[in-house]
Amino acid sequence: MAAPHPTEARFPAVPIEAGHYESFYLKACHPAEPLGVWIRYTVHKRPDALPNGSLWVTLFDGASEGPRAHKQTKPAPTAAGGDWIGVGEASMRPGAASGAIDGAEWDLRFASSEPPLFHLPRGWMYRARLPRTKLLSPVPAARFDGSLRVDGRTIAVDGWRGVIGHNWGAQHAERWIWLHGLTEEGDWLDAALGKVKLGPVTTPWIASGALSVGGERLALGGPGRKAEVHEQPERCDFVIGGKGVRVRGGVTAARKDVVGWVYADPDGPEHNTVNCSIADMRLEIERDGGAARELNVRGAAAYELGMRERDHGIAIQPYPDG
Repeated sequence: MAAPHPTEARFPAVPIEAGHYESFYLKACHPAEPLGVWIRYTVHKRPDALPNGSLWVTLFDGASEGPRAHKQTKPAPTAAGGDWIGVGEASMRPGAASGAIDGAEWDLRFASSEPPLFHLPRGWMYRARLPRTKLLSPVPAARFDGSLRVDGRTIAVDGWRGVIGHNWGAQHAERWIWLHGLTEEGDWLDAALGKVKLGPVTTPWIASGALSVGGERLALGGPGRKAEVHEQPERCDFVIGGKGVRVRGGVTAARKDVVGWVYADPDGPEHNTVNCSIADMRLEIERDGGAARELNVRGAAAYELGMRERDHGIAIQPYPDG
């Protein structure tokens, strides 16, 4: 059976007795300034309950005191009429994302010539019970236009660069990292790393994703490929391998530019999740039989860390999840 369509919402088919979470999200950054937005349309369904939808908006501005964040939860999310997902009057659909909540409005258009990125290496893995978190990027390298309004500030979006992502599952990983960076030349990294809890055992870091250089896409991670990771809330150093390629990199953010949220599993336990979408990223790429290459993204990379601990020092936004 073929891999799933990257924009097919899963939540409408989830039985009432099951738990589920799902997210369609975008990250878009100014091409020359440390200014970016991260918007999520999410579904959260506890077992034996109807799903709720939430809209999450964070504006990052390196010239300000810190992120401006808003969230609103509404009942009865939808996936119909051509929309990938709808929460209240807000929607994400082919080529567009729009909506409004208290403190934020957005009307964005996006386009790309890139095919989708399926993080998991086999189509059957999107249908199997494990891994319990599925992820893919319908648009791994997008150009955005339109407008934003956050806390009374109107921002024109013209040629911003970023990504459209989609993930879902019955449970979050025990610990996870998401990395995304897109250069002016169109090279990009889109990678996720996770530690999964299997009974009393937690796995080592497992990586998935891809690197695109000069239009050539190189798969990264996968079963049996060790990933080296040293993470903190505002920085991460990593080594991820693939067939014939090795990526050594680092991502850093000013602590003031990191936003914190609560993510809840459908069955109750919570993670603290910290994200900076205007981080700096550097990559050293080694390929078998080729010269090493370096890529740099300044003020426009994404770094997200999901964790159990709460003593990380990042302020958590005052919004529950669920």
